[in-house]
Amino acid sequence: EQLSEQMDALPYLVRFQYDKSAAYIASRMDPIIEAFKQAATQVMPPHQLAICEGQLTWMVYIVGAIVKGRLSSSSAESQENIDGDLAARVLGLLTVMDEGFHRQRYGERSRQRLDMATINFFQCFRKVYIGEQVMHSSKVYTRLQDALGLSDHAAVLNAMLSKIAKNLQVYGSSEELVHLTLMLFQDLANGYMSGKLLLKLDAIGYLLNHHTAEYYAFLDHPANTRNRTTFYATLARLLFMDDSPGKFKIFVSPINTVLLGLAQASQNATQAVGLRQDILKGTIIGLFRDLRGIAAATNSRRTYGALFEWLYPAHLPVIIKCLEAWADVPEVTTPLLKFMAEFVFNKSTRLTFDASSPNGILLFREVSKVMMTYGSRVLMLTSPSKPYEQKHKGIWICLLMVARSMSGNYVNFGVFELYGDPALKDALDMALRLVLSIPMADLLAFRKVSRAYFSLMEVLMHSHTATVVSQDLPTFTFILTSLELGLKSTDVGISTSCASAVDDLAGYYFRHLIQGTDTPTPAAAQRMAEHVLATPLLFPELLRTLFEIVLFEECSNQWSLSRPMLSLILVNESIYNDLRTQVIASQPAERQVHLSACLDKLMTDVQRNLESKNRDKFTQNLTVVRHEYRSKS
Repeated sequence: EQLSEQMDALPYLVRFQYDKSAAYIASRMDPIIEAFKQAATQVMPPHQLAICEGQLTWMVYIVGAIVKGRLSSSSAESQENIDGDLAARVLGLLTVMDEGFHRQRYGERSRQRLDMATINFFQCFRKVYIGEQVMHSSKVYTRLQDALGLSDHAAVLNAMLSKIAKNLQVYGSSEELVHLTLMLFQDLANGYMSGKLLLKLDAIGYLLNHHTAEYYAFLDHPANTRNRTTFYATLARLLFMDDSPGKFKIFVSPINTVLLGLAQASQNATQAVGLRQDILKGTIIGLFRDLRGIAAATNSRRTYGALFEWLYPAHLPVIIKCLEAWADVPEVTTPLLKFMAEFVFNKSTRLTFDASSPNGILLFREVSKVMMTYGSRVLMLTSPSKPYEQKHKGIWICLLMVARSMSGNYVNFGVFELYGDPALKDALDMALRLVLSIPMADLLAFRKVSRAYFSLMEVLMHSHTATVVSQDLPTFTFILTSLELGLKSTDVGISTSCASAVDDLAGYYFRHLIQGTDTPTPAAAQRMAEHVLATPLLFPELLRTLFEIVLFEECSNQWSLSRPMLSLILVNESIYNDLRTQVIASQPAERQVHLSACLDKLMTDVQRNLESKNRDKFTQNLTVVRHEYRSKS
C-alpha cells in the first residue's frame, strides 16, 4: 500500500516536464536493462544479479505508474510517443527475462519481485491502452511497432499472454505471484474488447485444450488451491464466449477423467471412507476448486445447461461419496460445499428449466442429500479445538447453499409435501439444527456466519414461515432473539435481512391471528400464538429496538427498517402505546414533549392493514417524524 501511494504521485511530477523527466528515467533505466540482458548469456555473481533485478523492479514499477497516470487532456496525445518509448523498454524485457541463465532464477525472491512488477506494468498499460475507449491509432503503438514490432492491441495482448503462461508454468511455489498473474488474466478476459481479442489468439485455443498440471506446475502446488478456482473461472469465461458445445466437452475431459476415476474407486471401496486410502486428498480439493471456477463462469441458461447436463445425474453421486469419506476434513469439505453453493445459485437467471422438466426439484434433492450427509457428521463435533475452521465455516456454507436454492425460483416446493418426499423437511430441519449448534455469540461474531444465517432466515420467513413458527419454543425464541440482535448490526445487509424476516413473521401473525378469517386457524399459526403467549416480550423488544435505531441513530437503510414496524404495531396496538410512552420517557426531559408531538403524527391516516399503499403511508409518516425530531434535537 505504501508503494502504491508513492507511485500514485509520480505521474503528476513526471508529466510536468514529461520529455525531460522521461529522458532522465531512460538514462537510468537503459544501463540496468543492458546489464540484465548480458546476464542471460554471461555468468554474473548471484548477489550482483539480485541487485540488478531489484533496480530493474523499481524502474518497471515507476514506468507502470507513469503510464497509468496518462492525462486525458489536449496535450496527452503528444505524450503518447513518450509513453510508447518507456513501455517499449519494459515490453522489451520479455524477450530476455525467461532465457539463458535467467531461467535458473525463478526461485529467487528478487526475481519474483521483478515479475510482480512486470505484471503490475501490464495492469497499468491495460487500463490505459487496451480497452473499449482506446483508439487503435494511438501513438503508443507506433512506437511499439518501431521498437518491438508490436503494432496493435492484439500483438501486445499476445505478449502479455505469453508471459502469463510462462509464470503459471514456472512459479508453482510462489502463490503471491501466481495470484497476481491470474488476476491480470481474469481482468483481460472480463473486458469485453480484450476478451474478444484474447479469444482470437492461437495461444488461447491451445490453453483451453491443455490446462492440466502437466502443463502448468502451479496446479500441483498445495498453496495454489484457491488460485485454481480463478484459473478455471477465467478459462471457462473465455470458452463460453464461443457458442460451441463440442469445445466444452473437450475442455472438461481431464476433469471428467478424474470424476470417472473417483466413481470407480467408490465402487471398489466397501465403505465410502475407503476412498481416503485410494485417492489423494489434493486430487479432491483441486477437483472441486476447478468445478467451482467453471460453475462461477456460467452466466446464462446455455452455459449453465452445458454444465448441468455434464454433471447430472452422472457425477453427483460421486460428490456425495466424497463428502461421506472426507466429512471430517475441512480442507476437502470447504471447496466441495462452496462448489455446491455456486452450482445451485441462480444468478442472472441461469437456472431456467423447461416447464416439463423436473431438474429444479432433482437439484434440490441433491442439496438435501449434501445437508444431511455433512450435517449429520459435523453435529458429532461437540467441542472442536478450532470452532470456526472445523465447524462454523462448513455450516455457513451449507446455510448459504440452502438459502440460494430456496430463493432461486426454480423449485416448486409444494411438490415435496404433496408426494411425501422428505427432502425439503430434512434440509430445513438440518439447517435449523446446525444453526442451534452454534453459540449465539459465535453466530454474531463471525461475519460470514451471520450473513449466511440471516440470509436464510429472510428466505424462510418469506416463503416457509409455517416451518419456522412450528418449531419448539426454545428454537423459536433463539431465532427471534437473534433477529433482534441482527437488527443492531453495523452491517447494512444483515440488518436489512433481519428487518425483512421480522416483517414477514409479524405479518404472518397479523394475517392469521389478528385479521385472519381462516376457519379453522392453521396449526402453524396456533403454534405461533402459543409461542408468543409464552414469551410476551419478544415482539415488544423487536419494536423497541427498531424505534431506537430509526429515531435516534444514523441508519442508511431506514426504509427497510421501517417496514416491519407497522406489522409489529398492528400485532398488538396496546403494547405499542405502552412502548411509545417508554420510548418518550427514555429521552432527556427537555426533549420529551417534542418527541411526543412528533410521534402523534406517526399513525395519521394509517389504516389497520398491511396493504402496500398503507405501508407506504406509514413509512412516509415515520420519515417525517424522524426528520422533525432530529432537526430540533
